[in-house]
Amino acid sequence: MAAYIIRRAFGAVVLLLIVSAVTFAIYFLVPRLAGQTMDQLAAQYVGKDANAGAIAAVKKNLGFDQPLYEQYWHFIKQIFVGATYQFGPDASVCHAPCFGYSFKNHVEVWPQLTDRIPVTFSLAIGAAVIWLISGVAIGVVSALKRGSFMDRFFMAIALAGVSLPIFFTGMLGQGLFTVQWPIWNGVHYVNFTDNPADWAWNLLIPWCSLAFLYSALYARLTRAGMLETMGEDYIRTARAKGLRERAVIGRHGLRAALTPIVTIFGMDFGLLIGGAVITEQVFSFPGLGFYAVDGVRNNDLPVVMGVTLVAAFFIVLCNLLVDLVYAAIDPRVRLS
Repeated sequence: MAAYIIRRAFGAVVLLLIVSAVTFAIYFLVPRLAGQTMDQLAAQYVGKDANAGAIAAVKKNLGFDQPLYEQYWHFIKQIFVGATYQFGPDASVCHAPCFGYSFKNHVEVWPQLTDRIPVTFSLAIGAAVIWLISGVAIGVVSALKRGSFMDRFFMAIALAGVSLPIFFTGMLGQGLFTVQWPIWNGVHYVNFTDNPADWAWNLLIPWCSLAFLYSALYARLTRAGMLETMGEDYIRTARAKGLRERAVIGRHGLRAALTPIVTIFGMDFGLLIGGAVITEQVFSFPGLGFYAVDGVRNNDLPVVMGVTLVAAFFIVLCNLLVDLVYAAIDPRVRLS
């Protein structure tokens, strides 16, 4: 197991380097191939009042006067050892881990990321708990009651959840519960340390809006997995041995059907930690997704690179944890 973890960790590092290189190439190499000069690239980071001095300073900060591989190496190195940036007569030190300075507002990217990670974590964790419990429970009940009214009703709700986009359900929830029935006096993010009750209360609508889509997907997936698993030979053997139906369903049926659920959950949860972009935009939550959209709109490379690497790290980490959980869920994985 230790050797497997080391191999996966090494693969994760390589994958993160590939992600950073691809993102870097999109912002630096592709414009050059399209025919833009170094001055034109630098002018995009200066703004409307671009002058020769400002463009020259940005070119020096971004390293546009250096070969592309040196620019990329400088970016990777500064994550671990920090960097120094020159803004006019003043020099600013970016301490490790340094994802650079935002060239739009001249602030370090890493503190901005750490301020927004709790917001995204709060949104992702609460929604994940709701959709995992409700989706799996509804899928199991639908599979056991196959063809019944309850099965058709749950699958109709799941179809609606899959079909309706997040921005529609989020805006509908806000309109119903803050305007039509003013149970909430507006939805805004509150720090957990400031007031845990207000934190949960203000996140309830975003949680339910986000979980509605995912719980529908998990319900359909769980139902399909349970229908397949409950027809296996070992299920009939367990029943023939006299096991209680609850043990047959929970210990043998559901446990085997959870393998694809865990796989998709790891991917979905990792993606959400990287930034629930649409949900954060709908509810104006200052999370990683909201920050990433601002970075893309402003063409702010350090912001985009920072969010991309943080999101990739969480996705890779969640996939590693999923692989380790497999053996605990399904004995067939251990035997293989």
